[in-house]
Amino acid sequence: MALFSALFALLAAVGNATGTVLQRVAARTVPPGDAFSVRLVRHLLRSPAWLGGVAVIVGAAACQALALTLGSLSLVQPLLVLELPFTLLIAGALARRRLPAAGWAASVMVAAGLGLALAAAAPGGGRATASPGLWALTLFATAGAMALCVLAALPRPRGRARAALFSSASAIGYALTATLMKSATGVFERDGAGAFLTAWQTYAFVAAGACALFLLANAMESGPLVASQPALTLGEGLVSLALGILVYGERVRAGWWLVPEGVGAVLVTWGVLILPRVDVEGEGERAAQPTNEP
Repeated sequence: MALFSALFALLAAVGNATGTVLQRVAARTVPPGDAFSVRLVRHLLRSPAWLGGVAVIVGAAACQALALTLGSLSLVQPLLVLELPFTLLIAGALARRRLPAAGWAASVMVAAGLGLALAAAAPGGGRATASPGLWALTLFATAGAMALCVLAALPRPRGRARAALFSSASAIGYALTATLMKSATGVFERDGAGAFLTAWQTYAFVAAGACALFLLANAMESGPLVASQPALTLGEGLVSLALGILVYGERVRAGWWLVPEGVGAVLVTWGVLILPRVDVEGEGERAAQPTNEP
C-alpha cells in the first residue's frame, strides 16, 4: 500500500509541477493593477496556459487523493517536495535551456534528503477520523494563519517579500486541502459515493484548494520564483506533517532516529533554497529588475 501511495504522490508532484509552469506563464501577462482582485481571475480565465495548468492540477489532485487513500498524510505530502525539481526540469524543457550542474546537484540533494528523512521517520498509523472540536480548531488556526500572511502581503509592493507571504498563505491552504481531502476520501472508501457527496469535508477541500490556487496566482504575479517557491514547497510539507500528527494522530519515529531525520531535512531545505535560483527560463534577468521594494 505504501509503495502505491508513494507512486501516486510522485505522479501528483509531476502534475503539480507541470501546472505550476503553465500558471507561471499565464501570471506573467497579468497587469500589475489586477493583483488580488476579481480582474485577476477574469484575466486568467482567458488564458489557455492558465486553464491548461488548472486541468493538469485537477488530474494531480486525483492522484494525490488516491495516494492519501492508500497512505498517511505524513508520507504523501513530504513527497510533493519533489514538485520543485520537476518544475525546473519542465520549465527548462519549455525554455529549451539545460538544467545547470548546480540544479542537478540540488535536485539530488532534495531527493536524497527526502528519502533519508522518510526512511528514518517511517510515518504511518493514526486514526481515520477526527472529532468536530479538533476540526474546528484546525480550520480556525489554518484560516487565521493564511489571513495573517495575506494581510502582511497586501500593503507591500510587488517583490520578493510579497511573493513569499502570498506563497506561505498558499502553502497553508494546500496543506489544509490535503488534510480535508484525506478525510473525504476516507468517507468515500467507507460509505460510498453518496456519503462522499454529502460530506462537508468534500466541499471544504474544494473551497480550500480554490483559495490556495488563487493565493498562488498572486504569489507568482508578485515576484520571482526564487521568493515564492521555497515558501510554498517547504511550507506545504511542514504544515502537512504537523496536521497529519495533530488531526489524524499519525506517528513518526523519535529517539536516535531524529538524527538522520534532521540530516535529511537539512539536505531538503538546502536543495529547495538553491533550486529556485537556478536560471532555466531567464528568471534571473527578471528578478534583477527593480521591483520598487525597499
